[in-house]
Amino acid sequence: MIDFNKKTILITGGAGFIGSNLAFWFQENHPDAKVVVFDLFRTGETFSNGNLKSFGHYKNLKGFTGEIIAGDITKKEDLERLRDFKFDYIFHEAAISDTTVYDQKIMIDTNLNAFKDLLKMAKEMGSAMIYASSGATYGNAPAPQTVGREDPANIYGFSKLAMDHLAYDWMKRTGLPIVGLRYFNVYGPREFFKNKTASMVLQFGHQILVGKNPRLFEGSDKILRDFIYIDDVIQANIKACNPKKSGVYNVGTGKARSFQDIVDILQKELGTHLPCEYIPNPYIGQYQFFTQADIEPTREFLGYEPEVTLEEGIRRYIPEIRRLFEEEVRG
Repeated sequence: MIDFNKKTILITGGAGFIGSNLAFWFQENHPDAKVVVFDLFRTGETFSNGNLKSFGHYKNLKGFTGEIIAGDITKKEDLERLRDFKFDYIFHEAAISDTTVYDQKIMIDTNLNAFKDLLKMAKEMGSAMIYASSGATYGNAPAPQTVGREDPANIYGFSKLAMDHLAYDWMKRTGLPIVGLRYFNVYGPREFFKNKTASMVLQFGHQILVGKNPRLFEGSDKILRDFIYIDDVIQANIKACNPKKSGVYNVGTGKARSFQDIVDILQKELGTHLPCEYIPNPYIGQYQFFTQADIEPTREFLGYEPEVTLEEGIRRYIPEIRRLFEEEVRG
């Protein structure tokens, strides 16, 4: 295990879901690390689909005592503020992660071009770069999804794959330590402010708590996803700081579970017996029906081993699902 005390760490997108969990992991486990959070925070600005441009929220950082900088990764003058530091590690989580944004220029500017600016900064500072790629790079590629067999189905997946190509080029040309992590379906605390893009674990949990019958697509027992709890995602990020080899790696459990499983586990944990309602799936043709991460290379080169089953992850998450329901949903 690396001792991060006395190290200087940048987390872009640090007021978002995964970034804020990383910030607290360092604060709790390495209190003498210098952690800098850089985030756009929410502004009320929206995309053409009506969704917010930034899901970063101050409530995700309540209790965080490190340095916080508000800024936009696409603006060079904002990135200049980061040159006051010399980072040992950069965790690049900032991105447009909303797969329903179809503005291709904004997606490429934010996800790809800004990444190149951060790679240049990492090279100048001698920083290790750990960045968020995505399982969306695979699109409808057959399961188990394996690095090197991608087929992105939208501009988001395309932008993340382009990031991976850029990362491989920089690994070869510069020798910079770079690890890309392709997250599959992540769920857990601090995702609430992602609104409609929050996990179905949280969304179903709140449907059940309000007393509504869970609404599932027809055939949901056969729609399978690799759901991964946030604690395992943090584990992968930390192990990526000391890889056997730079590269792009899947971060999932290697086990696919159904949306029906989620509802059944939630009802068991919440002590409810609401009947499910089944509705036609309007997304057939643009919908991944089976995702399962091939994690053998992640095991081999990062020493990563998923520890949290879907049952255990939901059990851990239930107190937070209840708290959010009382404080944020019911208000």
